[in-house]
Amino acid sequence: MADEQTMKPETAAKKLGVLLAATPEDFRGGPVSRSRFAELQADPPEWLATLRREGPHPRPVVAAKLGVSVAGLRRAEVLEPLTTEQIQDLLQEKPAWLVQERQVHAGVMEENARIKHGRAAARRAPDQPQDA
Repeated sequence: MADEQTMKPETAAKKLGVLLAATPEDFRGGPVSRSRFAELQADPPEWLATLRREGPHPRPVVAAKLGVSVAGLRRAEVLEPLTTEQIQDLLQEKPAWLVQERQVHAGVMEENARIKHGRAAARRAPDQPQDA
């Protein structure tokens, strides 16, 4: 029987949406088996539930909760992980950078949706001429 596949703790933390540095030492200490990962997803232990609920959160999670891109966080010089409370404070305060980055992100998302829709339409009607 083949050995079970494993992943690095960094990969597992990323897939779980948590900051590796905030996880317990036994999680960071070695490879995470696929079965353990599945177990963590299906029945999160208290430490995982708390991290997901309260943070600190990794940049992609912070960006998603704020409705901005990771690049937008960098432009705003938000480089450190944030807690859920800090994210809520920013959403209530609505600093100028956040308002601007949310508008930029929304525009990018709309453009991506427009392009995706155009490609899907092109696949449905391949013999129809496309507008340039």
